[in-house]
Amino acid sequence: MTELIPWRSLLFLPANNQKFIDKAHTRAADGYILDLEDSIPIDHKTKTRANILAAAQVVSKNGADTLVRINAGLRLAIRDLEAVVAPQICAIVIPKVSSAAHIQLIAETIDELEHEKQMPIGYTRLIAQIEHVNAMPKLDEIAASSSRLIAMTMGTEDLSLSIGMEPVTEALIGPCQQLIMACRRANIAPMGFPASIADFSDPAKFQTAAELANKIGFAGAPCVHPLQVSILNQVFMPTELQVKQAKELIQSFQQQYKQGTGATNYGNKMIDLPVVQRAENLLKRVNKQN
Repeated sequence: MTELIPWRSLLFLPANNQKFIDKAHTRAADGYILDLEDSIPIDHKTKTRANILAAAQVVSKNGADTLVRINAGLRLAIRDLEAVVAPQICAIVIPKVSSAAHIQLIAETIDELEHEKQMPIGYTRLIAQIEHVNAMPKLDEIAASSSRLIAMTMGTEDLSLSIGMEPVTEALIGPCQQLIMACRRANIAPMGFPASIADFSDPAKFQTAAELANKIGFAGAPCVHPLQVSILNQVFMPTELQVKQAKELIQSFQQQYKQGTGATNYGNKMIDLPVVQRAENLLKRVNKQN
């Protein structure tokens, strides 16, 4: 069974833009990605990093999840992790992932930080962002690299640049399908759509891309503009089967928990508290929409 994720839409927000942060809870995204990477100038990163947990409190006030995209370079990434591994942040987006070792290094660092901060080990989940042609032959290795990894997505603009093509559906459908299949083989969630994430000028065109993404197997998607959120929420509404699986998963865990077991099996996969919480979030999302 592929990992259930609670997000149809993840809206990127520059983590230093207080106006965007203050309005985020009105945008109705399932989660918000506070960006410490490309949208933050190098001389603003230290201050932005220091304010990240306060920003997380603001964007999550209506119950949405808060994620953070860290920087790609190791020196900046370590500083980011030291600041953002916290109960307020449920997942970290890793940009420009090039190998399984890349994910494993980040995961090992988070192990140490969660231990130091007395957090449950495994609390912080990971999303890998594939952005270069050199990573494409390694998708299976990356997808299976860590138990923390719950999803992979594609940076369509950077990937297209590295391939030498335009970020249009005709060119991106092949790479997207490769990513989806690698995710399914590793039982993690594929997120994204076969189009440019930067083009939000045509809502009808974006809806067509989102509907195609749903048809070919994506489970949700990141976006960069509030107008894209409602489209993703409608297109990626959980199916009846996903709702059924979430209910069964929670019931199985609760039965075992009463017997003193903190983890159980469902669908040939170990189920522990973070997985149960994601299933609960999925049901909350469905209930909210009904």
